[in-house]
Amino acid sequence: MTTSVPADRGSPGGIGGRMPQRVLRRLRGVDLDALGVWLASRVSIWVIAGTTGWMFATQGQGVVPALDRWRQWDFHHYWGIALHGYGGQPTGVPNEAFFPGFPALLWLGNAVGMRHVLAGLLVSLVAGAVAAVAMGRIGALDGGRRVGRLAVLVWVTAPSAVFLAAPYTEALFLAFALPAWLAARRDHWLAAGVLTALSCTVRVSGVFLAAAIVVHWLVTRRSSGTGDDEAATPRWRWSGFGWLFLPAVPLLAWSLYLQQRSGDWLRWLHAQSEGWNREFTTPWASFDRTWEAAFGGTQSPGFAWMFRAEIVAMLVGVVVTVAMLWWRRWGEATWVGLQVVAFGTSTWYFSVPRATLLWWPLWVGIAVLAARRRWVLWAYLAVSGPLMVVWAAAFLTGRWAG
Repeated sequence: MTTSVPADRGSPGGIGGRMPQRVLRRLRGVDLDALGVWLASRVSIWVIAGTTGWMFATQGQGVVPALDRWRQWDFHHYWGIALHGYGGQPTGVPNEAFFPGFPALLWLGNAVGMRHVLAGLLVSLVAGAVAAVAMGRIGALDGGRRVGRLAVLVWVTAPSAVFLAAPYTEALFLAFALPAWLAARRDHWLAAGVLTALSCTVRVSGVFLAAAIVVHWLVTRRSSGTGDDEAATPRWRWSGFGWLFLPAVPLLAWSLYLQQRSGDWLRWLHAQSEGWNREFTTPWASFDRTWEAAFGGTQSPGFAWMFRAEIVAMLVGVVVTVAMLWWRRWGEATWVGLQVVAFGTSTWYFSVPRATLLWWPLWVGIAVLAARRRWVLWAYLAVSGPLMVVWAAAFLTGRWAG
């Protein structure tokens, strides 16, 4: 979807090769563009957060304080872990379902005197800036500075973009995941391994990222050599292979910790089943339950439209995966496709709109199209912008969790 570049053949400027110095120098301007778009979008988010306080104020209760508007839904679980660790169920559900990276930063912020919610907002602000720069650079590699700038713009105006500002894990995860992918595309495998390992402390999505980077390594490590005899017998270049195992370190440490506490190596997975009824099922059963919740009249109108958004987001994921396979972007196809499979084999579709924020091939793809056809950008913003405002207001007033 991002471009019709064929699978990398190991050339200096290819998908897996090292970037020429002139390209790297050009990327510095992309960084400024990305940071400018990011900071401008933060102003917009805070304007929305400020107005929802008085627009939805309940008579007799007054306006909810600014910081407290961000204390919604999953934040209470992160907050509970930061306060009590992984003992018991301080928020009413098994908190082992949440990985420790983000709650640890909430605890650290509180240790230096900040409220937990403020610490979470600052983490998302800084981490989001890092992710925006990386998003811009990835876009620039596929289409130049303009595509890099547009990729950041369409990403920060996505319907579920409020979660990039909220004290949630999306921004922090992307601050590791996007630079990890960028490092992999530049053959910096140590950096890719370390950053992917850090992402695995934040969300289970780090497992899918690790798989995508392994696939990217596999399709870019094959070289045909330089001589005529070697051309007929491709050989493997094994440089960087060992660093691909680094993400296993935090995952094993986390599983070992859970096993010692609960006797269950996969306690994080089983906790999701206990607290949110998320179990493995067939794709058709998952679709049927989601469709029934969206259109069968079994949910309130507010939650029905949420499930309709889940179906649309899943359709987007399928389209992006197919497009990546068509263009032989094997790593990106693995990254999005594994998530689509995971969501599509759960009890029902849940939190898929939030997950779209992690699908950088989607945002870079839209940016490439927008750079070629200006009407694509205007059409996208005409639909996505209002949805972003509505969904941000819904989240900030406790009506929607994404």
